[in-house]
Parts: sequence; structure tokens; C-alpha cells
Amino acid sequence: MPGLHYWREELLRLLAVLGLAALAGWLAGDIALGLLGGVSGYLAIHYWRLGRLRRWVQGNPSVSNAEPPESFGLWGEVFDGIYQLGRQEQKARDYLERIITKAQESSAALEIAVTMIDAQDCLVWWNLAAAKLLGFQNPQDLGRPVTNLVRDPRFAQYFHDADYEEPLKLSVPGDQSRTLEFELALFGKQERLMIVRDVTRVHRMELMREDFVGNVSHELGTPLTVIKGYLETITDNVEDLGQQWHKPLAQMLQQATRMENIVRDLLTLTALETRAVKKRRQKPFNLARLIDEIEQDTKQIHHAKEHEISHHCDAELEIIGDRSELYSALSNLVQNAAKYTPAGGAIRIEAECDEAREAFEIRVVDNGIGIDEQHIPRLTERFYRVDVSRSSETGGTGLGLAIVKHILMRHDAELHVSSESGQGSVFTCRFPLERIRGNEQSPLAVQAPFPDQPPRLNVH
Repeated sequence: MPGLHYWREELLRLLAVLGLAALAGWLAGDIALGLLGGVSGYLAIHYWRLGRLRRWVQGNPSVSNAEPPESFGLWGEVFDGIYQLGRQEQKARDYLERIITKAQESSAALEIAVTMIDAQDCLVWWNLAAAKLLGFQNPQDLGRPVTNLVRDPRFAQYFHDADYEEPLKLSVPGDQSRTLEFELALFGKQERLMIVRDVTRVHRMELMREDFVGNVSHELGTPLTVIKGYLETITDNVEDLGQQWHKPLAQMLQQATRMENIVRDLLTLTALETRAVKKRRQKPFNLARLIDEIEQDTKQIHHAKEHEISHHCDAELEIIGDRSELYSALSNLVQNAAKYTPAGGAIRIEAECDEAREAFEIRVVDNGIGIDEQHIPRLTERFYRVDVSRSSETGGTGLGLAIVKHILMRHDAELHVSSESGQGSVFTCRFPLERIRGNEQSPLAVQAPFPDQPPRLNVH
């Protein structure tokens, strides 16, 4: 080791000094005084070198920018070591400064506002877009609490709640026509990164889309009702027409009915997306009676298929929610199961607690044609169809599961789907336990009606 070599040299140098000092003391008749003088001289040289080191370090803010003092032996190694450490530190500092400079330059080119907030909720750094969108001024606002600069009670609550799964949308103070979207993320020691976008254009387009869908649906409703009414009247008297008109009239009535269903579902979906949740309409009601009603309606509509439809639900159990909305959601699931389950198939509605997930589940289980796994993540998209020919045959609108998803979201619930082509499907509505009331003593666990159910795959 190089360092050990210098220590050996220094030790030999010390022994030599002590030897000479002892010889000089012996010649002078006082060996102790000679050794004392030798040690004092040795220490004086070291103190002198320490002084040189101190002056060198103090005189240069960065020791890597100045050559070290000339020296030899152990002190030469110390000077060189400090100099090399200084150079390494300077290289690391230059590298970090380059990264920071590039990050600042790239963030300055963004139209997205980026802001760093420390653990005391104060501004540390922001880019040019943040200064433009939020009005931050440098250096006046540096170190000020962000909630003092973004003066909106909704932002303050969003910031302190620390629940940043969903972004927050706010109007720009003094300009209600503009909308900003705030996203925050925690990092480090309770520090935050805040990203703000101007989503005015997207927000306006969304409002225009909702207005368009709502207006078009309303405008189409009346003429479709008239057309369908006349078609039904003509179809009732089709025997008075020639044989060549029977099939066209039947197809026209079928398509008019399908269009009427699409308009109805579009209106329902638009209302769910735009209408606020009315807590006063969410009241406890008997779940078993609702499921029984859906079961009877499904049997009546699909009586020709002679499905074996059954359900299991505690008779005393109540769920808190909007009865009409939950009827629509569960009815959609059961009707879908009936449409895609062959004649003579089995459909079962189960309602039970899942203790492992601390949730209450309502499941619609069938042994129908099933769904390929690749389609499952997109089932709740508007107008998404696994097979276009299926919807043409069954009269589906492609909006049913989108309606189910929105209704469940309004009830703090989630939709999970598991299926396998040719092996049936399981549609699960998972509710928080807080929405359930009932007889806690009654068992809710039931046996699965089909022994070979596929493994469950979750999709929101």
C-alpha cells in the first residue's frame, strides 16, 4: 500500500531525529534535554506544515483550482490526497450543474408548469410555465407557502389531504373561462412535485361533446318515436300488404327499436356523467327484493331460451344507494348474461361478503359463450363490441357496461370481470362494507353454481 510506505518513512525519520537528539544530549551531558529539543523541533516542523495546509485551504475556495504546496513524505501525500479529492468533487459538482441546467432549460421549454415544494409546503423552484400560469415571481415568492399563492380553498384541501390519485381542476382566478388541472406527487421527505396544465380547450371540448350527445339524443328521440309508432301500426296490419313488404318492415322496426335503445342509453350515460350524485336519493333498500325483481323481468324477456336463473341473497340485507340506478346496473349485467348464454344455460346472481377484501360483492355468473381475455380491459368503453355480429343479433347498443361502470362509481363501487371463451363469465360489483346493512348472524357464503369457473381477472 502506498500510504504504508509514507508512514514507514515518517517513522524512520522520527527515529533518526530522536537518535540525533539523544546523541547531541549525550555529548552535552543531558540526554533528556536533547530528546526534548529533538521532539520539539519535530513537532514545530509538523505545525509549520499544518499552517501551510490551513493557508492553502483558506486561500482557495476550491482546492482543485490551485496547485498544492510543495512537500514530501507523509505531508506530500496529504496535500496530494486533498487536491485529488477536490478535483473529484469539482467534477461531480460540474456534472450535477450540467444536469440541473439541462433540466431547467428543458422544463422552461415545456408548456406544463412544474413546481418543487419542500417539506414545509414552501416553493423551492418552478419553471417559466409556472410563472406564466400561476403568476409566481422570482425571487419574491421563493420560500413562500404554496397555499398562500394559489388562493383557493379547494386547492388547500386537496394539497393537505395528500390524496393525489385524481387530479384537481380549478378555474383561473379572475378568468373563469380558463381551467387548470393540478397534479401532485410526494417524493423524498414529504416534498412535493406539482404539475399544472392548462386544460381549457380539453374541458371545453368535453362540455361540447356532452352537450352534443345530449342535444342530439333529445332531438332524435321524438322523430324515432313517431317512426317506430307508424312502423308498429303498419306491422300490425302487415297482412294487408304484399308478401314482399313483410321482411323490410320487420327489419325497419328492428333497427328503429335498436336506434331508440341507443338514444335511451346515450341519454342515461350523459345524465350519469353530468349529474351530481344526490345523496338524498341514496337510501337503504332491500337488496333481495331488487334482485328477485330483476330475475323475474329477465325470465319474462328471455322466456324462449328457458334459462335456469336463480339467486342467493340474505332476505334481510339492505344496501344504501339509488334503487333505480342500481336496478339499471344489475339489470344490464343480468340481461347481458341472458343474451350471451345459449338456451337452457344457467345464470346465477350471488350477493355475499368477501372478508379477505373487506367488501360486499354482487356477482352475475353464467355458463355462456364467454369473452377472450384480450377484450376484457376494454369492455366498459363506449360502443366497444367484442364481436359486431353479436350486437346485431342481440340488439346491443355497446353502452350497457359503460352505464354499469358509471353507476357503480357513483356508489363507491368497482366492476371486475373474469371470463374465458367458451367457459362462461363472472361480472362482480364490489361495494364497500359501509353501504351494507343486514342480519350479521345470517351466513352469506354460497357454493359456486358452476364447478369449472375460470380464474378471475380484474378490470376496472
